[in-house]
Amino acid sequence: MGGPALHVAYLSAGLKDRGYDTTLVAGSLALGEESMSAVADRLDVPIVTIPELHREISPLRDLRAVYHLAELIREQRPHILHTHTAKAGAIGRLAALLAGSARPPIVVHTFHGHVLRGYFDPVRSAFFRLLERWLARRTTALVAVSPEVRDDLVALGVAPPEKFTVVRLGIELDERVGANGNEAQGAETRRLLGIPPDRFVVGWIGRMTGVKRTDDVLLAVRRLRERGVEAVLCMVGDGPDRDTTERRAHELGIVRDSLFLGYQDDVAPFYAAFDALILPSANEGTPVSAIEALAAGCPVVATRVGGVPDVVRDGFDGFLVEPGDVDAMAERLARLAADPKLRRRMGEAGRASVHERYSVERLLDNVDRLYRELLERATTSLPSK
Repeated sequence: MGGPALHVAYLSAGLKDRGYDTTLVAGSLALGEESMSAVADRLDVPIVTIPELHREISPLRDLRAVYHLAELIREQRPHILHTHTAKAGAIGRLAALLAGSARPPIVVHTFHGHVLRGYFDPVRSAFFRLLERWLARRTTALVAVSPEVRDDLVALGVAPPEKFTVVRLGIELDERVGANGNEAQGAETRRLLGIPPDRFVVGWIGRMTGVKRTDDVLLAVRRLRERGVEAVLCMVGDGPDRDTTERRAHELGIVRDSLFLGYQDDVAPFYAAFDALILPSANEGTPVSAIEALAAGCPVVATRVGGVPDVVRDGFDGFLVEPGDVDAMAERLARLAADPKLRRRMGEAGRASVHERYSVERLLDNVDRLYRELLERATTSLPSK
């Protein structure tokens, strides 16, 4: 689910054309969450599922996931193991160590953000920092999805800067949101949702979980309405906090002006209908929703965390505020609501810049180059097939 799922699907499909034979392994989602496996299916990328691999921490299930993944490594004997995201990254790299003589000579891990600050209590955060440092010493190369994520990990002592390579996400933006803004599609989506043409639509797309601070979305929209802006909130996504978020909208008195649309495989119609995207997350690696919004010509109001400043340029294609500052979010949204020309200018600026920076072809070039450099160094130790 989310940006990393898109990233690995596009990466696996593209590497096939570059001469790589790739096995994509994934875990299971929480109950009620929708899988993005349809993207992999469209790209003809088969997925090997390890059910025990799960987002939540569960020592017994996690040990079984390590064991089953180690078995798969011994069966496949890959030259390169490339892990993504925190939980799968830890499980995958531990499995590589457990694989014994089948341990891949090259192990790469991509940090799509991190969970080392702000996710857990201080004791668990300290433990996970120690674990990441230990795993980093046993990893051939580390990848960060933005310079900000790399710098944060270096500051946390995970590894020295020379161990990192920055490889930004790659997304088929034309496929996801279209090559150009589509006013007709936006108008039709508003009609289907019952939103009058003159209402200011604030959009949010993502996974409803604590780090996304969905409560701040609701608070900012209420403050925006208190400023006299006839705003409608459109939340696209699902997750463990959905019921809580909907109840909170009732408590804040904005539920009649809020739409909770659940997970949607086709997001293009919604970006076309938004006047602005809000992203108040406490932490982000590279927010796919912000990239997609800009590609659709929709300005973004986001928090200045993680890799967000690498995507959204303050005052150019959106606005950045400090985490938790819902008044500032409401003020920036009000500014966009009052100035259609500003919205259009920021939308055009975003659309002009993101397609090249976050293209799949650029991603493939970067990863192919990294793999070939690592393979060249490890030539003498490659196992025979």
